[in-house]
Amino acid sequence: MSMLDGLKRITIVTGHFGSGKTEFALNYALKLREAGKDVLMIDFDIVNPYYRTKDAEEFLKSRGIEVIAPGFANSNIETPTLPPEIMRAFDDKSKYIIFDAGGDDDGAVPLGVYREHFAREDYDMFFVLNERRMLTQDVDGAFEIFSDILGASRLEFTGIVNNTHLMGYTDEGVILRGEKLAEEFSKKVGLPLVCTCVSRSTIEKIGELPKLKSEVFPIDLFVGPGFSK
Repeated sequence: MSMLDGLKRITIVTGHFGSGKTEFALNYALKLREAGKDVLMIDFDIVNPYYRTKDAEEFLKSRGIEVIAPGFANSNIETPTLPPEIMRAFDDKSKYIIFDAGGDDDGAVPLGVYREHFAREDYDMFFVLNERRMLTQDVDGAFEIFSDILGASRLEFTGIVNNTHLMGYTDEGVILRGEKLAEEFSKKVGLPLVCTCVSRSTIEKIGELPKLKSEVFPIDLFVGPGFSK
């Protein structure tokens, strides 16, 4: 089964700080675009000024993906009214929307503020899990972050995305340990493991990936130092 089977119009991507959720969100947007979808990405991160969707805005636009990055820093997020540009995500039913939310419970606060709008939609909310990050190296630690985001967002998760990596040091062992944790965690929370992300550079280095139980989702790197595409 492909991760695009049963595709929802709205996808929310969140997780622990440094999990690589933005990289997944960007690659997922490109996958939807390649599938012929009209895609709008919304940078919903009010916490981290670095490594965010806006870093790749021009590249995404060159691929036909619209990007909205609201200036939350200069606005009152407690207002019950959505900024006009965000409202388009709910009003324009022709577009597939990806919300790149901030990390942890602090980053999930805007989702909670706008819960009533999401609740009217059939959405996916993915928890991006990276076994190599502090605080999410075991099931209990990951569950604590997961629960904090649930409480802040007041929304329900629908799937787990395994994005375990160790940058250029990623090898077969790292990939296998990440999938093992992701499988254990998905069973604990009763949600499907949507995919396992592996960078294309890692795939090229390894040559042939180990046999995985989950769908492999090849990703390119689009944020952070050195991005020039």
